[in-house]
Formats: sequence, structure tokens, C-alpha cells
Amino acid sequence: MARYTGPKTKIARKFGEPIFGPDKVLAKKNYPPGQHGNSRRRKTSEYGIQLREKQKAKYTYGLLEKQFRKTYEKALRTKGITGVILMQLLESRLDNIVYRLGFAPTRAGARQLVNHRHITVDGKVVDIPSYQVRPGQVIAVREKDKSMEIIIDSLSGFNHSKYPWIEYNESSMSGVFLHIPEREDIPENIKEQLIVELYSKN
Repeated sequence: MARYTGPKTKIARKFGEPIFGPDKVLAKKNYPPGQHGNSRRRKTSEYGIQLREKQKAKYTYGLLEKQFRKTYEKALRTKGITGVILMQLLESRLDNIVYRLGFAPTRAGARQLVNHRHITVDGKVVDIPSYQVRPGQVIAVREKDKSMEIIIDSLSGFNHSKYPWIEYNESSMSGVFLHIPEREDIPENIKEQLIVELYSKN
């Protein structure tokens, strides 16, 4: 899948949040990039605010427009509150759950682990980052990859209790996706209703 590979700190500064993970530069420069980043800015239009929220969600979960739009359309077809379902679909992606399990320090790193066939679902290798994990499925590091330095380092000191919808088993280096998280449990600072409003205009 194509994905954003440009300067991540610049994007994080644009939103004023560490959407790609901890960022030392962002801690020092918590204002937008560019010559006038630290000065007052003109008021953003309603469309601009909605677009910004969609861009934030896309960058956070590592999707480009085509795949994000497909995810939104799937949420639209599903019974329930479209914005909440959109967030739940994004959270249920395999690359996101690998990230939530602490196997990689960033979602981009988690996507790479999946692409390179280091991750299994119910004992079978799955190399599709967008794979939708279902409740009850077990996500694990492939047996021969459990000593990988990047995984060991990422797991060191990781707090799995932050995500109660995933049950982690330290001895088997695996996690069970217990249930789809409620919106209030998803920690991402995204106003999904603005995204729904934006797409509903098209």
C-alpha cells in the first residue's frame, strides 16, 4: 500500500500533536511550521476545519485518501453511528493492533512488521496491514521472530493495560482482540463527526 513518507515532524507540528509518536522537536516547537508558524493565523473556514480533521485521522492511522474513503464508505453502510464505526474500523486494522500490542513503537513500524510477515493471526501469517481483526482472534509475533531486537525494545516497559480491549500474554508474545473498543476508550484526539460532515457534502 502507498503511504505517506514525507517529513513527519512537519505534519505533527501542523496539527500540534505527536500523531506519529513521541517527537522531541514538537515538544520545543508546538506551533505550525513555516515562516509565519508562530504568528497569529486567520480564522479557518468550516470546510477547512473538517478537512484538517480528516487529514489528521489519515496521518494518524497511516492511510491515503483512497483507502480512507473506502473505510468511511464501509462505516456508512454499517448500522450505527458512522463516525464511531469509522474509528472502530481503523482501530480494528491489523497494523493498528500490532502497534497497540507494543510490538512496534509506531504504526509505520507495525505496518512494516506485518508486511514483512513477522505477525500471525490465529497461528497463520497475515501480511495485509488493513486486515480487519475480529473479536476473539489472536495476534502474535511469529515464533522465529520473537527475538527481534526492534520488537524486544518496543515491548520494554510497555503498558498494555492502556488498551483493555486487547488481552496481552507476555509468555507467548501474543494478544487476544477481546472486543471492538467503545469510542470513549480510543485515545486518539479525532473529532470523527467533522469527517462525516465533510464526506456528506460530496
